[in-house]
Amino acid sequence: MIAGTPVIDLDDVASLEAADAGGVLRSAASGGAQVRATAAAIAEDALTRLTDLRPRSLVLVSGSGRAARASALLIAALGDRTSMPVVPATTVPPWVGPLDVVLVSGDDAGDPRLAESVDRALRRGAEVIVAAPDEGPVRAAAAGRATVLAPRVPVLDQNRLLRYLAVGMAVLAAIDPHRVGPLVPELNALADLLDAEALRDGPQNEAFHNPAKTLATRLLQRKRLVLTGDSPAAAVLAAHASEVLLATAGQISTAANLSETIAAHARLVEAAGVSAPGFDPLFHDEQLDGPAPVEQVRVFVVSSDPDQMTVRRRLGVFGADAGLVDVDLVTVDPEPTAATAAVGTPEGQPAPVRGSELETLAVLMLRLEMAAAYLRLLGSRPATGPGRYDGGNY
Repeated sequence: MIAGTPVIDLDDVASLEAADAGGVLRSAASGGAQVRATAAAIAEDALTRLTDLRPRSLVLVSGSGRAARASALLIAALGDRTSMPVVPATTVPPWVGPLDVVLVSGDDAGDPRLAESVDRALRRGAEVIVAAPDEGPVRAAAAGRATVLAPRVPVLDQNRLLRYLAVGMAVLAAIDPHRVGPLVPELNALADLLDAEALRDGPQNEAFHNPAKTLATRLLQRKRLVLTGDSPAAAVLAAHASEVLLATAGQISTAANLSETIAAHARLVEAAGVSAPGFDPLFHDEQLDGPAPVEQVRVFVVSSDPDQMTVRRRLGVFGADAGLVDVDLVTVDPEPTAATAAVGTPEGQPAPVRGSELETLAVLMLRLEMAAAYLRLLGSRPATGPGRYDGGNY
């Protein structure tokens, strides 16, 4: 066995399940359940106070981690299409008043900034929605005066972005139904789409037909990884993927803007080839010769653009560097969208077109998180530490 060969075969279902003592696969696959839980809360009239409300602005007050990423992704995807300003903040701005809606989100129910933000926004007469655990100082600050959307599906910290994204989409659709409403997928249909992706990415499917396993294999082949996106929203998702790789698998990578990555191509090639300037990947076989004697770099580009030719043309620069820097396009092939996932595609019919940008990004988010989980299991090390998940195996 050469260096870098994984201990577990990705197609060995029994070994994968045995290695997943911490339930990282199930946690990563629970995106659909998180979205459906949010949809259930909305169906129970959790956001009825927002009906017919036309606020001056929506303020997204976020704690650290996934809540802040969800706010950034929503603004990147929808911020220029809303009929009101959508303002990211770490605490309630001094100008907030009765004409505004404030969404406070975070995982730490004891975060003093979140609790203070809830209390301050309520005292100023704003409509407040809280996406945080219904306990501790945050619960005391809300005290029946704010709408609380508490988490209903337990997952690991790094897999909570889809919950915050679903809450943000629901709030935006409620307060801006005419402009944002048509751009936001229906939550139950989105949950069906995510469940379908989780089934495709499940351990029972072979790597050849499993997008997450294929992606995990590509991630494993390089120690030096750059993650980027071809749009502002995709770049936010790439940054989230870099964080998930670190938190789930201990994989070190970097997230960068696509234009900056392309501009740094020459420097990447120079740095990769410094240890073996005569290396030629055409005549190198890792099965026979062992690992390549260079620090090869792989760039993963997250894309939600239906026109793949545009981004592929931009990535053409990576094809002329003797294999020292290569690129992978992480995208969703034409598959069932949220509107058609539940009914499927009739046999013999062409696959339906891809969904909206948010649908595509949500599917890619789940795929990247499951790929990180597979990467974690390839070393066959049991999950330990404070992030241990008690939701069971896949």
